[in-house]
Amino acid sequence: MPSPVLRTLSARVRRRAVVMAAAVLTAALLAVALVATFAGGGSSGVTYLDSNDTAVLYASGHRPLAPEFSSTTLAGAPARLSSYRGQVVVLNFWGSWCPPCRAEAPALAAVARHYQPAGVSFLGVDERDSQASAEAFVRNFGVTYPSVSDPSQVIALDFSAVVPLAGTPTTLVIDPSGHIAGAVFESATYSELAAILAKVTGKGG
Repeated sequence: MPSPVLRTLSARVRRRAVVMAAAVLTAALLAVALVATFAGGGSSGVTYLDSNDTAVLYASGHRPLAPEFSSTTLAGAPARLSSYRGQVVVLNFWGSWCPPCRAEAPALAAVARHYQPAGVSFLGVDERDSQASAEAFVRNFGVTYPSVSDPSQVIALDFSAVVPLAGTPTTLVIDPSGHIAGAVFESATYSELAAILAKVTGKGG
């Protein structure tokens, strides 16, 4: 028969297992709820882009407010999201360690070259990266717009509270009032981003 000490330890282990299981279940339910609310899931004001459930548009009045953040760019300059207010902003979460980010980089660079002269601003959020790796990524893929550093994913976590930022990469289109008007929750294509920007800016590609 187990000693009282062993029985106590066993009970503690079982309680910890129950608590951990409950935490995992809660996190899973939250993730499902976020996806259902923000990525289509029958939510009013949210539409799929060309029947693609990873690219969405938010109708006016149903657009979540983008969280404010401040950080430092890879070039060492201070940057704040609020400084872009009044402009359409393409905000891309990426990392040099992320294969899908490398896959989408040429398309993002091409979209930026096409839309920046029309007044659309582009800003990257570089997650969990080293300075050297991030700089090499930007240089190799010809990325001309700035990126801020988010080594601990603080910015990404803040955005996860309002949109299902379930992974990297994610690209958000923010309207001039600072609300999220569209999103691509995976590697973005030129056509997806162009379609969202056409809706948000009211101009064709």
